[in-house]
Amino acid sequence: MDLTLVIPLYNEAESLPELKAWIDASLKDFTYELIFVDDGSTDGSWDVIREMADQAGHDGKTVTPGPTGGLVHGIRFRRNYGKSAALFEGFAAAKGDIVITMDADLQDSPEEIPEMVRMIREDGYDLVSGWKKHRKDNALTKNLPSKLYNWTARKVTGIHLHDMNCGLKAYRAEVVKNIEVYGEMHRYIPYLAKNAGFSKIGEKPVHHQKRKFGVSKFGMDRFVHGFLDLMSLWFLSRFGGKPMHFFGSSGILMFLVGFVMTICIVAIKLIHQTHGLPYRAVTDQPIFYLALLTVVLGVMLFLAGFLGEMIARSSTERNHYQIKESI
Repeated sequence: MDLTLVIPLYNEAESLPELKAWIDASLKDFTYELIFVDDGSTDGSWDVIREMADQAGHDGKTVTPGPTGGLVHGIRFRRNYGKSAALFEGFAAAKGDIVITMDADLQDSPEEIPEMVRMIREDGYDLVSGWKKHRKDNALTKNLPSKLYNWTARKVTGIHLHDMNCGLKAYRAEVVKNIEVYGEMHRYIPYLAKNAGFSKIGEKPVHHQKRKFGVSKFGMDRFVHGFLDLMSLWFLSRFGGKPMHFFGSSGILMFLVGFVMTICIVAIKLIHQTHGLPYRAVTDQPIFYLALLTVVLGVMLFLAGFLGEMIARSSTERNHYQIKESI
């Protein structure tokens, strides 16, 4: 099978029939399957998915397109788990050589998919991310925060994408089978792919439409959560397997700073005392307690690194490596 389209959705019943028809009209030259992941919808989206599966002639076994386009599969969550969970299950079920992700709200155009597939097949990309160059969202609540978010993501990850969080992406199948999307890490799939060894990541400007039905399921808090997730992912990718390198070095530095401060305070007091100059008792000086606190924090950070190292060494993933090929 050429393609698998993984489409997470939450309360998008009105959009689904039009989206399915649009996809079928755009992908006539491919064999493909559509995996709709219903993330706990309450508006009848699952009934629409069932109907589309019946119309596509899906019998659970066929691997060729049905009479009305691609095969339709559905995965239904008992409750709302989030986009990352939906993508994780969709990736696990995908059978196509190339996997496409897109949103179900009709803001992503399926007409962009053939060119993205060509970039993977002919140009050798592992992942092609869409770039909503001309967004149709509100400039104050969506565009400006998105620009700031993407600028930060580029600086931290080293991946020069203009729209890291664009829902429309194309992947080689081996990419999605070798990454784990969890929490809210769907925003950083290109970074997850890079950390897994898939470094050829491209970008394609894509057409962006205004939402036709319903309302956005994401609020402004996604930018705060996104930044915190980015910091977590950066830290884990850099120090997850060697926590002592971060905590140990930080702890030693703080300990040395506090120790040197203490020695200086005591030495100054002894010099003044020896020469009959006015002096204050060491314990009367606030800086002494600051130095003591620095020493204690340094020791605690070092111990945190030591405990982190013990946990990392006992992890079942400690020798899990991405092997490209062997002979």
